[in-house]
Amino acid sequence: MTISKDMTIGELLRVDENIVPILMRAGMHCIGCPSAQGESLEEAAMVHGIDADVLAAQINDFLADK
Repeated sequence: MTISKDMTIGELLRVDENIVPILMRAGMHCIGCPSAQGESLEEAAMVHGIDADVLAAQINDFLADK
């Protein structure tokens, strides 16, 4: 599966819970926050000053290696 930056954090975690360490390394330490679950990857990245395209690419690389 390929993820997109439009997917919510909750959707990403349902794809593969092992995405959490990637998000944590990027500085997204509020993964368990209820409001974070409904944010898109792009919205969460913007709040944290992260390039959503780069982060989505990292997640997709991880998923492709599985």
